[in-house]
Amino acid sequence: MATKPEQFSELHRKNMEAAMKLAQMSIENSQRIVTLQVDVAKALFQDSVDNAKALAAAKDPQQAVTLRTHYTQETAQKMIEAARAITEIGNASRSEFSRLLSEQLASGSKDMMEAFQSFFGALPGQNTQVMETMQQAMAKANKAFEQISQASAAFGGEAPKKKSTRK
Repeated sequence: MATKPEQFSELHRKNMEAAMKLAQMSIENSQRIVTLQVDVAKALFQDSVDNAKALAAAKDPQQAVTLRTHYTQETAQKMIEAARAITEIGNASRSEFSRLLSEQLASGSKDMMEAFQSFFGALPGQNTQVMETMQQAMAKANKAFEQISQASAAFGGEAPKKKSTRK
């Protein structure tokens, strides 16, 4: 069995790895959204140039109105598609974040409880009530996180994946 400082160091290392994964995921999703926005802006700019040329060549007011209506519909459709794509990126990101957080909480709780058990087990005059209180606090924290995760998933339109937690 690892020594107490090594257990806490390992727990800290795992938490840092999880934080780095979340940061990397956030950066990648931000890059995807920015790329999408740039692509949409380029397409809309080109469409507006093409529309301006078509309007300049329009032979009568009815043709101009038809061209403007068509351009407006195409622009609205592209904006809706971009919004949908950004929403999908956000939902996928929220789902992955929730999954990673659930895994981290489940394994982190277990690791933390083992570290505390080892720590308190080495103390003279062991008090089992302290350990029971810690276990109850961890179970309540896990339950609260589960409820938040379920509410978040319901808000995002996804069913949460239930993880088993050690109590």
